[in-house]
Amino acid sequence: MQITAEQWRWVEAAPVYAVAYLVAVGVFWFVAKRKGMASEAMAKVMAAGLVGGLIGANLMQLLATAEPGKTIEGGIVGGWLAVVWAKRRFGVNRRTGDLFAFAIPAGEAIGRIGCFIGGCCFGRVAHGLPWAVYGEGAWRHPSQIYLSIAAAATLAVLVLVDRRRVLPPNGLFYLQGMLFCTGRFTIDFFREAPLGVLGLTTSQFACIAGFAVFAFLFARLLRSPRPVLAGLLTA
Repeated sequence: MQITAEQWRWVEAAPVYAVAYLVAVGVFWFVAKRKGMASEAMAKVMAAGLVGGLIGANLMQLLATAEPGKTIEGGIVGGWLAVVWAKRRFGVNRRTGDLFAFAIPAGEAIGRIGCFIGGCCFGRVAHGLPWAVYGEGAWRHPSQIYLSIAAAATLAVLVLVDRRRVLPPNGLFYLQGMLFCTGRFTIDFFREAPLGVLGLTTSQFACIAGFAVFAFLFARLLRSPRPVLAGLLTA
């Protein structure tokens, strides 16, 4: 069977996706060891999150578009549900959100390069844009690269905040969620996707809802007795 040019692009993208998952796992375990949370039970929680994320990413894409593929929003939801189950199943009582907070953007920063190589998640037509890339019969915004940069920037912010040790457990996870929703909402203006009510995409409405949830949880965390807000805002 002859491999088409489009199929070959996915063959080239596959190793990049594999590296993205390996990096996410590696970052998770590195942070777990640094925080004194590395254990056999935590390894099982990590595995559950990975499997749940893969299932959720594929399932949500199928439900939303009736086509095979993956969506990171579904991956986050599926991974979260799997982690909740695994923690109860294996008796893990410590909060694990901050471990995933680092792993998610680290994996996405690399995974979006795979999207760029594979040609999915492509951007809208861009006229006269110096860094436009050619695809789908037109010069377009390299939205996959935008998403990769946004993920890398999110990871950098998390590292800086973590060094100050100003947030209680799960604070970094909620912060990562808000940064992700903000970045994805903005970049969707440059992605090729069906527009709905108010000229927004389905992903953008999901980002609005997600940001509201993460912001609520983050604000509630900051209202805890620990004076985290002052430390967060001072140099």
